[in-house]
Amino acid sequence: MDVDKQEQLPDGSLLAAIDLGSNSFHLIIAKIEHGELRPVEALAEKVQLGAGLQNDLLTNEAIQRGLECLSRFAQLLGRVGPERVRVVGTHALRVAKNRRAFTVPAKRILGTRVDVIYGLEEARLVYLGVAHTLADDAQSRLVIDIGGGSTECIVGQRFEPQAMESLQMGCVSYGRAYFAGGRISRGNYRKAYEQARAEIYRIRHRFNAKHWVECVGSSGTLQAIETILTQNKWEEGGISRAGLATLEKRLLKFKQMESIELDGLAAPRRNVILPGVAIASALFDVLGIERMRTSRGALREGVIYDLMGRLSHEDVRERTVNALMQRYAVDANTADIVERRARTFYQATCVNWQLSAYDWDLLHWLSRTHEIGMAIAHKHFNRHSAYVLRNADLPGFSQEEQELLAVLALGQRGKLGADFFAEVADTEMSRILYMLTIIRLASCFKYVEILEQLPDFSIEAGDRSLALAFPKGWLATHPLTERELGAEQVVLGKAGLKLTIS
Repeated sequence: MDVDKQEQLPDGSLLAAIDLGSNSFHLIIAKIEHGELRPVEALAEKVQLGAGLQNDLLTNEAIQRGLECLSRFAQLLGRVGPERVRVVGTHALRVAKNRRAFTVPAKRILGTRVDVIYGLEEARLVYLGVAHTLADDAQSRLVIDIGGGSTECIVGQRFEPQAMESLQMGCVSYGRAYFAGGRISRGNYRKAYEQARAEIYRIRHRFNAKHWVECVGSSGTLQAIETILTQNKWEEGGISRAGLATLEKRLLKFKQMESIELDGLAAPRRNVILPGVAIASALFDVLGIERMRTSRGALREGVIYDLMGRLSHEDVRERTVNALMQRYAVDANTADIVERRARTFYQATCVNWQLSAYDWDLLHWLSRTHEIGMAIAHKHFNRHSAYVLRNADLPGFSQEEQELLAVLALGQRGKLGADFFAEVADTEMSRILYMLTIIRLASCFKYVEILEQLPDFSIEAGDRSLALAFPKGWLATHPLTERELGAEQVVLGKAGLKLTIS
């Protein structure tokens, strides 16, 4: 963990979160007052990044729309330190094979990295954002967020989600799939509704009305539906199945999305409101929802509350790592030893190798979990560790974090040929090699330190080089460690780092 984090952020501190949704981008800046967050700025722009997906590739036009929006957002972030800003990307960036064409320039514009998050992590953060806007009572609730590319369903109590799902259906993706060219017909609407029913049907046993007391809707789509229903006096507040049916009939009288005119419907939502109604109607029918109220809390609020926790030693990623260690029966003593030795190498090299505090966080989590693959098989345990870290549901972690931890876990032992670095971006090559060097060398000493205390030895880092100097005669009395370090000289040398041992 970052040792510079404060136990509690002082009053007046500013935090910011940006939600890069498939339909809209949202920015929120909040100030901490008496331990709570008070929004001070909020911006939203309908970028429709998801509409720019073609064969799982973002078009240049969609990328440009998104970057121009972020340039405007960046003007408000000047008074918020980059370590207190978190940016998350959802469905459109999850599926885009060329997402780095957007995330790399986005990082330059905003001064902080873009975390693309998995669907279940999006669901967790949505629930966190909604829960902070509701009464802190013990009754269970179903929270639903219909986004541009995915729909999240969460059952939870208070601030703890108990069941989460992310379904591959959203108002932008369904608009593109079932209402091509903005054309409206009963047949197209029925296809969208039936496909949504099929998606929801597989989760009905965990999310139907038997499992919760109230239903709460989050997101602009559901709020837009409620606004239309109330302004047309079809509902006094909230959303009911009867209200949805009335809205559905009125919308199907139009022939084109762009010609829809209803009180309460903003022009930018014309092309997504009908697919949103189809998804909402299917949710009501399959899950047995009679009535839904909406909440202003959403993903962006969840992100900012989660960021507040991270900066105050309440990082959910720590709980996730501890749970992972217990699930796979990790030897905690060995993990402690590797972490201590990794910290020694990190502190000795971080300045010359330009490793950040965040890089230490990654090394810390890796040190704790590098042996989880042992629970599957001792042979090639690094491959099993990498598979789990890449594919498991790890609350709090972004997609990139899991992928990076998997790369480091895989490379903790064995060869590091050209094929190993094939998927590593050129700009990240040195950073990954340096972090691999630290975890590989830390692992060399873990069996020695179980039996005895290591002597003081010097560590000097240079550009793509590392020199280790041990007390005279120590290596000769530890032939296994000497052999392992010699093997590392060869492997790291072929990967481009010169290791000197004396």
